Amino acid sequence: MTQAAAPTFQALATDYDGTIATHGIVDPPTMEALERLRAAGRRVILVTGREIDDLRTIFPELTRFDLIVGENGALLYWPATGREELLAKPPPPEFSQALRDAQCERLSIGRVIVATFEPYDRVVFETIKAQHLELQVIFNKGAVMVLPTGVNKASGLRAAVKALGITTEEVVGVGDAENDHAFLEICGFSVAVSNALDVLKRKVRMVTRGDHGRGVTEMINQWLSEGLHAEVSRYQQKSNQ
Repeated sequence: MTQAAAPTFQALATDYDGTIATHGIVDPPTMEALERLRAAGRRVILVTGREIDDLRTIFPELTRFDLIVGENGALLYWPATGREELLAKPPPPEFSQALRDAQCERLSIGRVIVATFEPYDRVVFETIKAQHLELQVIFNKGAVMVLPTGVNKASGLRAAVKALGITTEEVVGVGDAENDHAFLEICGFSVAVSNALDVLKRKVRMVTRGDHGRGVTEMINQWLSEGLHAEVSRYQQKSNQ
């Protein structure tokens, strides 16, 4: 069978927590690798479940990214200008108030997303049902994220690449957790860092030897020095067997 030509990748789409960041912190070598990638003419897109204000408190240098997909796909944020675009409507205020009244701990309310942590997922589901709302619940390592139906990291990334004038096939995606699968599945090349969940590792094209930012740096080094075409070819050969 004839193999398809390897694509030219124009951008990196990376998760934050557990991927480029360890315990919320991005180390200097990882930052340097991201800067080298941008200097080589590639775009760097952050795809995160965090709210922008929350992200800014732990990572004030947001201008290191060309574009940010925040709140698990619910908004776009341009760090260079501060422009923000909501990609969905937030739940009604009565929904968040009901969760407050139920004393959900660590409740967070963003522009669109409403989030808490397990075991309050039961309260969340009961509230959605009681208020007859068209909302979905996305889990991420204990976090319980509530978003409008159809909103996830994949829908957010599609909006991001359209804004940048590229396609998802031209994107290398990297992540570590269950909520990353949606956007990694639509990328031209998908990567999991070594600390990723096993279920994610089984579905991507490349698993790094290093964990967290070390794994991302490893992948970027290979991309810039040798390209990822060899990894693409190996994956195609495996798929054709």
